[in-house]
Order: sequence, then structure tokens, then C-alpha cells
Amino acid sequence: MARTTVRWFRSLEFRRGFSFSILLVFLSFLVIGGRNAEAAGSLTISAAMSLKNAFVDIGRVFESKHRGVKVYFNFAGSGTLSRQIESGAPVDVFASASVRYMDEVEGKGFIIKSSRRNFAGNSIVLIVHASSRVQISSLRGLLNEGIRRIAIGNPRTVPAGEYSEEVLKHLELRSKLRDKLIFAGNVRQVLDYVARGEVDAGMVYASDAGARPDEVKIAAEVPAESHRPVLYTAAVVRGTGNKALAGKFIEMVTSGKGQKILSDYGFIPLGKEGS
Repeated sequence: MARTTVRWFRSLEFRRGFSFSILLVFLSFLVIGGRNAEAAGSLTISAAMSLKNAFVDIGRVFESKHRGVKVYFNFAGSGTLSRQIESGAPVDVFASASVRYMDEVEGKGFIIKSSRRNFAGNSIVLIVHASSRVQISSLRGLLNEGIRRIAIGNPRTVPAGEYSEEVLKHLELRSKLRDKLIFAGNVRQVLDYVARGEVDAGMVYASDAGARPDEVKIAAEVPAESHRPVLYTAAVVRGTGNKALAGKFIEMVTSGKGQKILSDYGFIPLGKEGS
């Protein structure tokens, strides 16, 4: 009986049958594994620092609606993020606080043009520490001797800084305030400087000022006509392995729920019409 079994084990038919069975099991694992990988997929979103609070909330909602999906964020100045993408950073979605940086990556072929959507606006405000006794009713008040340090984002890489510089040039204050200006790496750093009392004033988005009302207060509104409109735009990054899922995240941002979250954080929602 044993010899018969050995002969049968060694027979060509058995080896073929055995190999086929192993192949089926192996393929089954691949299929199941592939389905699990898809179900447990992840997205990496590179977004402007000013979007941090709102996008973290939107990410939670997105994860709750796409079981097994994990959303990771990379927040920084839009100029820094665009350079990372151009250097090959593994990013699925880019959300910029400036159309200029999105135009640049689009012109170089780093995003899927058809996926691009404008989804929110914002405004620029002048803030001081919540306990500051400095009296400033307009940006010209920055010329006062009592104002020695003014923080803005670095105009070379931070859209909020670029808008701030446009404002100062429009009001013919840029050269007069040159020695008072301190450049920050992103708009939230400007907020930190003011909140900690390390500078006398700063220029940020209205949404940023609203994020820490106990630490900073708005001293003056910035005239809208003094700078280009603040417009947020998002697109799927070319080369993503999660094109469909990345597109769904942008759909979430422009959906009623996403726009409500953005509005709650002080952004100007544009809805799907913003595209």
C-alpha cells in the first residue's frame, strides 16, 4: 500500500494536480490580498498649512465613509509642497492656497488637469496679540514707532506672504516697513509669533485668526482690492496609484459636507460652482 502511494505521489498526474491546487491557493491569496489592500488603501494629501484644521476634519469624514482607508496629511507652505511634488514626492492630492503654484505644477505635467477644482476663498487680516494695547485701525498704523516687528509669510514660498506683500506694495508701505518685516516659513508660524507675543503684529488669513481667538485678535481688515483674490485649488497628482480614491477626496472637499466644514473654519466656500 505504501509503495502504491509513493508511486501515485510521484505520478505525473498527481504532480500536475498538486501544482494546480497550489496555484489556485496562491491565486486566491493574491485576489483576497488585493481586495484587502484596496479596501485598506491610503491617501497622502499635501495641503496648504492654512487648511490644516479643516482638512483634518474632512479627512475624518472621508475615512468614515471609506472603510479601511487611511488619510495622511503633509501640511506646509504651498510653494514648498509644489517643489516636493516636482521632486517626485509620493503624493496623491495637492491642495494649494494659490492658483500660481497649481498653475506651475500643471504646466510641468505633475497633476491631472481634468481633476483640478477651486474649492474655497479667504481674506487677509492684520492681527495683534489678544492682550495688545497697540492701537491700529488700518495698515498705515504699522508705521507707528510702537510697532517694531511685523511677521508675514515668506513671499517666495508662502501664498499668504505673497498676498501680504501685494497689499503692502499696493498701499506703498513695503519699502517703508522693510526693516520691520520678519518672514515665516508658513502662515501658521506667523500666527505662532503673534500668539506668543514675539512680534507686534502679523498678516494671516481670516481663517487662521479665527483658529486661536483667545490668543490673537483682528486689528484691521485688509482691503480686498489691494491683492489678488485668495483662491484655494486642488488636483490629483499624476502618477498616483490611487487615482479614483484621490478624486473622491476632492469630491468630498467640494461636497456640501466638505464646504460646511470649510465654512465653519472661516473659509469662503465655493461649492462645485467654484470649479
